[in-house]
Amino acid sequence: MKTTSIVLQALRFTYIFATCLLTTASGQSDRSSMVVAGYNVSAPAGSKVVLQCVSGRMVWTRDMVRDRQRVVHWDLFRDHPDYAMERVLDMFSAGDQRIYNSYNRGRVGLSPTAFTDGNFSLVIKGVTMNDRGLYSCNLHHLYCQLHEMIKIQLNVTKSRRKEQSFWDGQKPVYVVLLGSTVVLPCINRRKVWTDWSEEEDDQQVVHWDRQAPGVGHDRADRLVDLYSSGEQRNYGSQFLQRKMNISSRAFTDGDFSLTVSDLQLMDQGKYSCHLHHYYCGLHERREFQVTVEPPVVPTTVPSEEKGLRSTAADFPSLMTLRPLIRYRVTLTGQQLLLKFLKRDHPPPKTTHPKSSMLFCQTKDTTFSCQLGYILTSFLLLVFIILIVVLVTRRHKSKAFYPQPSTR
Repeated sequence: MKTTSIVLQALRFTYIFATCLLTTASGQSDRSSMVVAGYNVSAPAGSKVVLQCVSGRMVWTRDMVRDRQRVVHWDLFRDHPDYAMERVLDMFSAGDQRIYNSYNRGRVGLSPTAFTDGNFSLVIKGVTMNDRGLYSCNLHHLYCQLHEMIKIQLNVTKSRRKEQSFWDGQKPVYVVLLGSTVVLPCINRRKVWTDWSEEEDDQQVVHWDRQAPGVGHDRADRLVDLYSSGEQRNYGSQFLQRKMNISSRAFTDGDFSLTVSDLQLMDQGKYSCHLHHYYCGLHERREFQVTVEPPVVPTTVPSEEKGLRSTAADFPSLMTLRPLIRYRVTLTGQQLLLKFLKRDHPPPKTTHPKSSMLFCQTKDTTFSCQLGYILTSFLLLVFIILIVVLVTRRHKSKAFYPQPSTR
């Protein structure tokens, strides 16, 4: 029985340990798969598409400066007499703290090991009524572009019975005795604020995945891995590696966009851009749902329209007329018009044996077109007058010289 109980207890501890491992792994997976943006992209087959994945926080600027541009500063906001904001002190990770008011020297300060143990609490000795107000602890990491702030309200009392600390729903409030020493807490022990190292897990990593339609995220195909050290790993066949690529200046410009050339129907699916900055705690994912549309078929222009376009091209001033109205003129009228326009326009490239087409504008008629209409109308009018004159003369001649009767 004892042996059985020992075995059961061992199995129980093994189960608990395995559960903890799975929970940790799932937590890391959830952290690394936080979606910050989603896009729908549609493009015709055979085209090139660029999936935009840009982040300024991933720009590789790491150097040997241990400072990493970390800074903490405490500010004080007084609601009397003029709602003034003043800087109490600040401190860089590789420098000494600076106190801005000479009155506070020796009575206000931070721990010298603040950036080692993550304790940025403000110590105020000999509290006075002038120390009342709203304090803010501000942490800035310029390299990681992180900014955090904690607000604390400090009130001063002369009665020891009124000393207390409580939460007012928005911030902690400390009521302290006049002349005592108070510590305003500001603690952040995250690795990004306390230390940095040359370990491999501190560098940035970017990778692209693709999920075929109907495939879950956990079964996505890896396309490419890119490390800030310069290493790049491509996956899949050589054909896919030639179709999909990332710029060699990705970590310099912060642009990790994936270019897919010669898009085909089999390239449809969900693409994911994963950005990891382990030192700064950055874990983001951008998703792109890519849909391939039918290819664009170039339209052919009928031969008649080509002929009309070439005729209009012979007259540059008539190329952009909308709408166009076609007028038919006789060969004689066209010859007269071409003689008049011979100095300004070259003759048409195509001629027609019986008639030709002339394009004119409906509202703003050009002088050349008007002249052609006038000449044609004038010739027609002369022809009609000539016929009328001949018919009139014929009738007059019959009236003066009547034919003799046959009776």
